[in-house]
Amino acid sequence: MSAQAQMRALLDQLMGTARDGDETRQRVKFTDERVCKSHLLNCCPHDILSGTRMDLGECAKTHDLALRADYEIACKERDLFFELDAVDHLESFIADCDRRTELAKKRLVETQDEISAEVAAKAETVHELNEEIGKLLAKAEQLGAEGNVDEAQKILQEVEKVRSRKRDAEEEYRNSMPASSFQQQKLRVCEVCSAYLGLHDNDRRLADHFGGKLHLGFIQIREKLEALKKTVLEKQEKRNQDRLKRREEREKEERMKMRTRSRSRERSREHRRSRSREHRRRRSRSSSRERRRSSNSRDQERKRRHRSHSRSRSKGGRHSHEPSSRHKSSRDRSRERSRKRGSSERRQDGRDQNGRADSRRTDDRDRNGRDR
Repeated sequence: MSAQAQMRALLDQLMGTARDGDETRQRVKFTDERVCKSHLLNCCPHDILSGTRMDLGECAKTHDLALRADYEIACKERDLFFELDAVDHLESFIADCDRRTELAKKRLVETQDEISAEVAAKAETVHELNEEIGKLLAKAEQLGAEGNVDEAQKILQEVEKVRSRKRDAEEEYRNSMPASSFQQQKLRVCEVCSAYLGLHDNDRRLADHFGGKLHLGFIQIREKLEALKKTVLEKQEKRNQDRLKRREEREKEERMKMRTRSRSRERSREHRRSRSREHRRRRSRSSSRERRRSSNSRDQERKRRHRSHSRSRSKGGRHSHEPSSRHKSSRDRSRERSRKRGSSERRQDGRDQNGRADSRRTDDRDRNGRDR
């Protein structure tokens, strides 16, 4: 890659797709299904294992550093949960690697001479010491490249101690089997990257393997997978807590609404009751006023009659015992009217009877005349 291409990639990584107004690049967003979510999270195996003997080639999805920058900017505002897609991708890749490791172990069992369990345990001890030496040497080289010479020297001293333990383990392994069988190369499959390791590999070969890009790339992928799983669990737990909190808030709001509605209904019922009570009170007041008025009017009428009767009596006793029609009370006048009405009715009845008798006499005379 030229220096200009490197600078362009660096600007894309820092500023995103909109750094120079290129509209053609903005047509594909980082949320598009065609974009590799593992690349956005910097854990795509196609990028990590590039240039190794297990190079996977170009990824089927889009890889763009500018889209990764857009994703990092958007992540600061909200959670996009791209970790789920990345976890599925890495789990699938690691599962394939583990299957290859198991197949390699089966092939070694079929091709290598069968040894006893004791000898196999001693060979396993030598393999473990070889692995420890290789890791320590790779770490010492990394520290030396970073300029931390003192730490690198301490690591090399530990390497010497492990080498002495390895020589003792190899001596025990050599003494436990025939010389012809000991000279045969005993292989072992690396549990991390599924590469073959020899029992008699020298330190340089071990350092190259454990400090190589392939082995470190697999370590990075596995560590990234564990970190993503932890992140996903934390985000899911946080999301569940937020959902639970929102649900509790909604339930609280519903309870408050129900309380408000019940209070309003209770207030309306109380208002209706108070109105009915007030209406009954007004009716009772009006009826009591009417009764008082009627009783007062009756009392006044009674008093007026009594006064008029008293005056008529006093006047009658003063002039004559027979009161005149002018000074009679209303009761006396009504009695007199009723007597007059009764006498007139009796006179009318008498006239009717006399008329009927006269008519009968006339009829009798007419019949007598016809008989003659």
